Amino acid sequence: NKPRRAADEDIREEAARHRAPANGFSAWYEPFPPGPAGAGSTDERYSLDEIVYRSSSGGLLDVRHDMAALARHPGSYWRDLFDSRVGRTVWPYGSGVWSKKEFVLPGIDPDHIVSLFEGNSNLFWAERLGRDHLAGMKDLWVKHCGISHTGSFKDLGMTVLVSQVNRLRRAPLSRPIAGVGCASTGDTSAALSAYCAAAGIPAIVFLPANRISLEQLIQPIANGATVLSLDTDFDGCMRLIREVTAELPIYLANSLNSLRLEGQKTAAIEILQQFDWEVPDWVIVPGGNLGNIYAFYKGFEMCRVLGLVDRLPRLVCAQAANANPLYRYYKSGWTQFQPQVAEPTFASAIQIGDPVSVDRAVVALKATNGIVAEATEEELMNAMSLADRTGMFACPHTGVALAALFKLREEGTIGANDRTVVVSTAHGLKFSQSKIDYHDQKIEDMACKYANPPVSVKADFGAVMDVLKKRLKGKL
Repeated sequence: NKPRRAADEDIREEAARHRAPANGFSAWYEPFPPGPAGAGSTDERYSLDEIVYRSSSGGLLDVRHDMAALARHPGSYWRDLFDSRVGRTVWPYGSGVWSKKEFVLPGIDPDHIVSLFEGNSNLFWAERLGRDHLAGMKDLWVKHCGISHTGSFKDLGMTVLVSQVNRLRRAPLSRPIAGVGCASTGDTSAALSAYCAAAGIPAIVFLPANRISLEQLIQPIANGATVLSLDTDFDGCMRLIREVTAELPIYLANSLNSLRLEGQKTAAIEILQQFDWEVPDWVIVPGGNLGNIYAFYKGFEMCRVLGLVDRLPRLVCAQAANANPLYRYYKSGWTQFQPQVAEPTFASAIQIGDPVSVDRAVVALKATNGIVAEATEEELMNAMSLADRTGMFACPHTGVALAALFKLREEGTIGANDRTVVVSTAHGLKFSQSKIDYHDQKIEDMACKYANPPVSVKADFGAVMDVLKKRLKGKL
């Protein structure tokens, strides 16, 4: 048996003793899409150690990997390597993100990594929902990204971003970064605050006042972040944080920053692992700022190019009808994108009318013959609540994805035997008030079809028996 590490040695120090030589893999920033009109390569390239968020033309950046170097190993090598790290505590590979370090930030020193062992979220079989409510779907799965440290998929990207900031602040780079800031609809601020707290880096959070849940608000407060509650929506917060980070030495943490997508793409690789490297037919992702749908595509595509799998799943981006600029763009035949002022939605984290990553999302959807769907407030709340009745505890954003699934299943686009994965982006406990209002039937102009309010009963045996007999009529 392997001897236990010395009592005065931590897991970072133990990992350093066993560290293999540098692997020769590398990554950098390039404009997105690369080259004119997305064709060919580009001479514009930036080190990941540069603090840069946009290309010289003002467009998005993307992290590019040296695929030729990675391809020196066959797909079987990468499958076996990643599988060997699952569930381990060897630093930093116990993390679902950093277990794929070579595909994420290959050049970062493990001593600079800030990880809370995020990821490794369960992929569970939604047996009863598929069987009883989706016309006999036998291969329906939910990737529960909300089972992560702060309760949402945002942890996957934030560990990468904060790790890189930690590297930049440390010698020999010693960049003068005073803190890390973000605009947020809730989950991004929770993730940023937790990882900055773990690293000892100040966090600054811009939140739209009265537009996020209390459960989301308390997370950055509890982690010691500077929280600014602003009288605007997410898009207004985003404009302000970009102006502030242009003037102050505060690193921008929003999904405009492509480092986060490198972490988020590992959820796609995890799905492949959990299916023993078989590719599902469909993956349905809620869409707000639209970085995540591209991140999933990027993870699947990287595995395809490097031979870990041989095809891509079809992607579905699901939007709330009250904040659906991508859906409108899709329905127009991708002719012209029109930002909008997003209306309030129970899926508050995707209440975004001018998404930063719209161009990224279009690339992902076109490459996978993808679909954009929408869900009304009643559809998303009913889908969430029906899923809860089969044993889930879904968030409203997952309700958007589930409502899209119901529609695509009903019209026959998704077949009964199609292996389908719904991505659950956050834990339902973050949105308890919307669930309370639904089950109390307090939502205006909503029937709340699956409401299940508590029954007030006298503390009397006869009264209790009467209620139970009524509720269990025909089942006793």
